[in-house]
Amino acid sequence: MSLPDASVNKNLEGRGVRASVQRFGGFLAGMIMPNIGAFIAWGLITAFFIPAGWFPNSELAKLGDPMLTYLLPLLIAYTGGTTVNGRRGGVIGAIAVMGVIVGADIPMLLGAMIMGPLAAWLLKQLDKLLEGHIPSGFEMLIDTFSIGILGMLLALLGHVGIGPIVTTLMGWLASGVAFLIRHSLLPLASIFVEPAKVLFLNNAINHGILTPLGIEQSKAAGKSILFMVESNPGPGLGLLLAYLVFGARKIKESVPGALIIHLFGGIHEIFFPYVLMKPKVILATIAGAMSGLLVATWTGAGLVGPPAPGSIIAWFLMTPRGAYLPMILDFLTATVVSFVIAALLIRPDRKKDEAADLGGVSTTTATAGAASAPATAVSAGGALDGNLITKVIVACDAGMGSSVMVASSMKKKLAPYGVEVGHTPVNDIPPDTTLVLTQDGLVDRVQKMVPNAQVVPFTNYMGDPAFERVEQAVKAAHSGAAAPAAAPEAAPAPRTASFGGGVLTAEGIRLGLHAADKDDAIRQAGQVLVDVGAADPAYIDGMLAREEQISTYMGEGVSIPHGVNEARVHIKKAGLGFLQFPEGVDWNGNICYVAIPIASTSDEHLEIMASLARVLADTATAEQLRNASTPEEVLELLAPEQG
Repeated sequence: MSLPDASVNKNLEGRGVRASVQRFGGFLAGMIMPNIGAFIAWGLITAFFIPAGWFPNSELAKLGDPMLTYLLPLLIAYTGGTTVNGRRGGVIGAIAVMGVIVGADIPMLLGAMIMGPLAAWLLKQLDKLLEGHIPSGFEMLIDTFSIGILGMLLALLGHVGIGPIVTTLMGWLASGVAFLIRHSLLPLASIFVEPAKVLFLNNAINHGILTPLGIEQSKAAGKSILFMVESNPGPGLGLLLAYLVFGARKIKESVPGALIIHLFGGIHEIFFPYVLMKPKVILATIAGAMSGLLVATWTGAGLVGPPAPGSIIAWFLMTPRGAYLPMILDFLTATVVSFVIAALLIRPDRKKDEAADLGGVSTTTATAGAASAPATAVSAGGALDGNLITKVIVACDAGMGSSVMVASSMKKKLAPYGVEVGHTPVNDIPPDTTLVLTQDGLVDRVQKMVPNAQVVPFTNYMGDPAFERVEQAVKAAHSGAAAPAAAPEAAPAPRTASFGGGVLTAEGIRLGLHAADKDDAIRQAGQVLVDVGAADPAYIDGMLAREEQISTYMGEGVSIPHGVNEARVHIKKAGLGFLQFPEGVDWNGNICYVAIPIASTSDEHLEIMASLARVLADTATAEQLRNASTPEEVLELLAPEQG
């Protein structure tokens, strides 16, 4: 027994490490990707108007340095700060990064990635310390001066401390990269980068190291080879071509579309499943990327800015005048080498793969089953309750490539049924999401973000059976037909009643309670939100603070306790509770029999309260809620008002 246990623990630890690196890479990408348009604008201005550009113009070229020195770091710091602590975090992140910018002689992209989130986090801690200690009427004064004073201190710290440290670190990294380039060793990076791409770990490498260093090189030399390390579409193209020519007939069906999307759309995730279904072909993409980088090193290839997405079109746009031949040689070499090696690895397995397909077990399906998705994910044979599917999110690591493509397709399929479909990075999945479609390698992270949502993993970004299952489940729910057959052992999902962004389930319903007073009732209500995973325990203090400001009693024996705005940082996802106090609780002179606590991450709580008000306006319904004896009865009383 010890050996299997150790093996399982080791597997879980490996998945945990991978998920941690993915989250870190996703966080870095979350600062870069929303601002990638600004990077492209700077790159195009550089390519067009510098002395060696297509249309040399000394006056227009003056735009380049200020954009690189000030605009890009400020955007990154503001975005990173906003991610950590909302708009206040973005403002203090922008203030703090100015100290780093002014204190350095190089573009402070890496400094912005550090200072923006750090400043926002420190402000959040300061806000927590001040919470509950601010005299009434002084809130705005304290809020503005706390940002101003802390921002000033952090700007000074960045100028005299962090800026020089980051400059030194960037110098070391740049020296190391220069050494690799001088000795033609940079191609060795592909040994790590190509497998990282397939495991969705590429953002940590690309946006954390390669982009900042590439920007510094581009400023000095007008181009950088580092922009070509991870973004080269050649290795993936060669692999897909090999599958098209030598792959099994079943696999070939999806390759043409994947080729177009990969090469011209720049969505590299489209070829990841073709690696995962036959892991040994990763050798082909590694060899292709290494060969391309070797040619690029010898020929002096480089791009003026980061090509995003990694499309051949973006490569052409980011190539400086006079450097097209080296770029094309890099791309073609990577494609050809990857194709040849992939063909040698794929062709011998063709008959075996076709036999497996004829036997009813396709390579893709087998791979999906071997992905070891957590038990709480909806597997290929699991139940899908279409009645619960109201908001579908397609989540990928960065939220701007593969997820956009899948979301566009699913939106067309589910639009007739009124299902909302969107796409986001894994780290930004909305808390009111009811179903998440994600690549199987990202399931662990998705479940941590939205533990109560149905999670459906898929392997292929085109034609995967998971998409059809979701569509059929929704269609069955709206047509009255039976839902797709579920595995016998699958447990039915809980019935829910939704109010805007909030969700009420049987788990959050507590009947026949007793409370000593109003504060005791609020603490019990807050604990329900904690128990269902909607909020942290600290949110309860915010609920008590709200009650001190204004009563949440609504009439008809019902109150709706919820936290102050500042307490929203303690909310994990939108949620509701239902607590029944048959003996009644004194609520500022009124008798409360039902408390419905709310946790909401945005102004959606206004819609929730409005919906509840419509339900509770009916005196008979309010009376029935006070006397309900089962959670199911409560849900039935509330559900008719859903719209």
